[in-house]
Amino acid sequence: MFFYGTLCHLPLLELVLAGEHYCTRPAMLPGHRVSWVKDQPFPTIEPDPSASAIGLLVEELGDTARARLDFYEGGFDYALKKVAVHPDGTAAPVTAQVYFPAPGLWTPGGPWSLDDWIAQWGEMTLEAAGEVMSYFGKISAQVVAERFPMIRTRAASRVRARASTTPTTVRADFGAGDIDVHASARPYAQFFTMEEQDLSFRRYSGEMSEVVNRAAFVGGDAVIVLPYDPIRDRVMLVEQFRMGPHIRGDPLPWTLEPIAGRIDAGETPESSARREAHEEAGLALDRLIALPHHYPSPGSNTEYFYTYIALCDLPDTAAGIGGAADEVEDIRSHVIPFARLMELVNSGEAACGPLVLCALWLALNRDGFRAGS
Repeated sequence: MFFYGTLCHLPLLELVLAGEHYCTRPAMLPGHRVSWVKDQPFPTIEPDPSASAIGLLVEELGDTARARLDFYEGGFDYALKKVAVHPDGTAAPVTAQVYFPAPGLWTPGGPWSLDDWIAQWGEMTLEAAGEVMSYFGKISAQVVAERFPMIRTRAASRVRARASTTPTTVRADFGAGDIDVHASARPYAQFFTMEEQDLSFRRYSGEMSEVVNRAAFVGGDAVIVLPYDPIRDRVMLVEQFRMGPHIRGDPLPWTLEPIAGRIDAGETPESSARREAHEEAGLALDRLIALPHHYPSPGSNTEYFYTYIALCDLPDTAAGIGGAADEVEDIRSHVIPFARLMELVNSGEAACGPLVLCALWLALNRDGFRAGS
């Protein structure tokens, strides 16, 4: 097989093949050009008589190895075709198979760079591939493709978590080396997942605990944004139906909240905040002020919230109906005076933790914003 894109990254190839035997050598496919897919973190290949695709020839693959490769690539509308590639230092061409995308599936962008991809996307892709390949032999490649956006979102969250530099001035300086994982499972996986582990952890006495079974709901990192107009002293809230209150049995499962949403793979929290404000409320944000970022429910939930007050213009016409149609969102926005927000917090009508946090933080700091407006 000949690979021209991300599977030329040997750590990814090794993860997909999981110890199956194979041999590799550099090779070239004449008459083809490899380009970034426009607005996507992977390449595409297309015929071009004036170009050559540089890549990796992978040989001596067994049936299981091929099945694993087909599973990894198979849900994304690729088809195998035979081509003649030229290994480095060898005049004679070698017949190999290549995964070609369906015609017209992707729009080519600029020239592909494996090094640039590794620098920007390599770590996240390895995380995502680990989850993808854990489903090998359990679900179809097509189902994996449907779930892949959230798989990447979870992977990006784990990468951000590993890069955390929060201090340990009061809490114990315990880390991953103070946890022994004996077994792990994923008993539920759809849009969200549930992960379960048998583990022991370091006690404050210095000893390890007995082995216990623990589980966590796995979402993705999210942004929380409360828009505030310091000139008019107004905020914007959004309202929508929510599954959490509904499943709990709340008779009024439509909640008042800040603007919020998942941070897509490849986004920064700040760019996600601006995107979500535009999608949910058609709002353009000015300055973003970071509040304490936090875990809302660390006992059972992996979600991590990047929380902001956003200074912006909120005229009477800013309120309305919005949301992403492809996500079946139906979101109503409200523009209200700050004093009315605090009434909602005190009455319990604003029964959303991130909204309460934003409101209380703004109550402490809004005089400064108003003085500078």
